[in-house]
Amino acid sequence: MSKKRAALTPPSVTAERAGRLFRMLTLLAGGPQTRTTLTRRLRLGVRGFYRDLEVLRDAGIDVALANGKYALCEEAVTALERLPFPDPGLTLGEARQLARGRHEAHKKIRKQLDKIEH
Repeated sequence: MSKKRAALTPPSVTAERAGRLFRMLTLLAGGPQTRTTLTRRLRLGVRGFYRDLEVLRDAGIDVALANGKYALCEEAVTALERLPFPDPGLTLGEARQLARGRHEAHKKIRKQLDKIEH
C-alpha cells in the first residue's frame, strides 16, 4: 500500500482535469479497477493516467495498486473533499468577500489575500 502524503498546497488543476479526477474517484469508489478499464472509461492515455494518479496522491488521496487493480483506500466522500479545485477566477473584491467567514476555507483565502496585499 502507498503511504499517505500530507497535502500542504493542493496541486493546481484545470477544469478539464478536475472533472476527470472527479470521474476517476467516482469509478474507484465503485470498487477496484484495472488501469485498462480506467484509461478507456476516462478516454485517457497511459501517460495521462499516471499523471492524474500522481495529482490525486499529491492531494493526499490514497489510491493503491493490488492484484493488478487500483483501489481507493478511503471513503469516497473523504477523498472528494481533498480533490483539487480549479482556479475560480475571482476578482480581488470577490475574494475579500469570501474571506470574511470563520471556516478553514475562509482562512485560506485570507492568507492568500495577505500575500497579495502586503
